[in-house]
Amino acid sequence: MKPAHLTALLVVIGVVLAGGGFFLGQHTSKKSMSSETGGTGDTSSPDGRKVLYWHDPMVPGPRFDKPGKSPFMDMQLVPVYADSDPSTAGVKVSPAVQQNLGIRYATVRRAEVSSSFDAIGAVQFDERLNVAVQTRVAGYVEHLAVRAPMERIRKGQVLATIFAPDWLGPQNELLALKRSGVSPDLIAAARERMRAMSIPADLIRRSEETGIAQARFTLSAPTGGVVADLAVREGVAVTPGMTLFRIAGLDKVWAVAEIPEVQVVTLRRGQKVKAVLQADASQTFEGELKEILPEVSSNTRTLKARFEVDNKDGKLTPGMLLRLQVAGPTSTRLVVPAEAVIRTGKRAVVIVRKGGDAFEPRDVSPGMDLGDNIEVVQGLSEGEEVVASGQFLIDSEARLRSVLGSMSASAAPPAAATSSVQRLQSGTKQ
Repeated sequence: MKPAHLTALLVVIGVVLAGGGFFLGQHTSKKSMSSETGGTGDTSSPDGRKVLYWHDPMVPGPRFDKPGKSPFMDMQLVPVYADSDPSTAGVKVSPAVQQNLGIRYATVRRAEVSSSFDAIGAVQFDERLNVAVQTRVAGYVEHLAVRAPMERIRKGQVLATIFAPDWLGPQNELLALKRSGVSPDLIAAARERMRAMSIPADLIRRSEETGIAQARFTLSAPTGGVVADLAVREGVAVTPGMTLFRIAGLDKVWAVAEIPEVQVVTLRRGQKVKAVLQADASQTFEGELKEILPEVSSNTRTLKARFEVDNKDGKLTPGMLLRLQVAGPTSTRLVVPAEAVIRTGKRAVVIVRKGGDAFEPRDVSPGMDLGDNIEVVQGLSEGEEVVASGQFLIDSEARLRSVLGSMSASAAPPAAATSSVQRLQSGTKQ
C-alpha cells in the first residue's frame, strides 16, 4: 500500500474513534443528569405522579433522594408524591368500618367549670382549746368528783378536793402576825409569800375570816368541755406540777380532711366552708379553713387540711364524719371527654376527625381533670370533633403511617405491611 493511502486510512480511523468517544460521553452524561434530576424530586412514577422524596414510614424524619432499602428497617423506602395534600394527612376509615368499630365522636366545647369540691373530714378536738388542771403543792386527793374520762363538764364544776398540809404553816404564820398587831407591811409581806406558794386567794380569805388555817381546797374546771385525760384516782398522792385533768373544749372542733394536691392550689387560709353531717344531711355547720399541713402523703398524693367548725350546740364529737363543701370560683375552659385522650408517657394525643372518613392524631396539653371531662390547654379549637371510642385502633394505624412523627406529609403504607384498618376494610367488602 502506498504511503499516501496509509496516511489517509489512519486519519479516517482517528476521526471515527474520536466521534465514537464524543457520542459515548454525551450518552453517559445524559444518563447521569437524568439520575441526578430524579434524585432531587423530578422522578415520576409509572402513573405519572411526581415523587418529592423517599422515606421510611417507621422512621419518618430522614429523607432520601432515591429509592432503595431503608437503613433503619428491613423494608423498601416509600415515595412521597408532590400531589399529596398535607391537609388530608392522617388515616382514612370507611363509614362501614367506622360503624363496625362503634366509633363515637365528641365535640370540643367550652364549659363553665367550678373549682368547688367536696371532701370528707374526721372530727377531732381543737387542741388549741385544751386546758391542763394541775396542783402546785404536795398533798393527796381527798375526794374525786369526776371519776371517768370523756365525761362532759361545765365551767366552774368541782373536779376534786385536795388536802395540802404544806399550806398550814404559812397560814398560821399570817394569823399569828394579825393577832400580835404588827405593822401592816409585815402582814402584806406574809400574804405575798403565800401567793408565791400558789395558795389560792379564796383559801387565804377563808383562813382570815375564820381564824383557822385551811388545808383543804377544791379544784374547779376553768372551762367547759370533756375530760380528755384523767390522771389521778381518789386517795392518791400528788406532787407540784402534776397534771390531774386535761379538759378538751367543744365550742369549736377540727375537721381534718385529705385534699388532693391538684386541688390544694385553689385553697386559701380563712376560706369559708359548709360542713354537712355525714350521718344526717339535715344538720349543717359553718366552718373555716385554718391550716394546710405541710406534709404530702407519698401514697395518696394528698395533703391534710384543718378546718375549724363551729360546735356551740355540742352536736359534734370526735370521730364523726363531715362532708366539707369547699366553694371556689367558676371559669370557662375548653374540655373534651376524658376517654378521648390517649396518654403515651409524657405525651397526650387525641384523634381529630378532619371530615368524612379522614382522621388525624394531634398532640394536646391537658389541664385540670374534671371527672368525665378533661381540660385542654393547647392543641384543639372549639367546635372540632374528636374520637371518643375506637381511637386506639386509629392511633395504631397512624403510627404505622408515621403520622405522629411527621404530620406534614401523607405517606403511603409499605407494600409488605397491611394495617389493621385495611384488613377490616377488606373484610367489610367481602
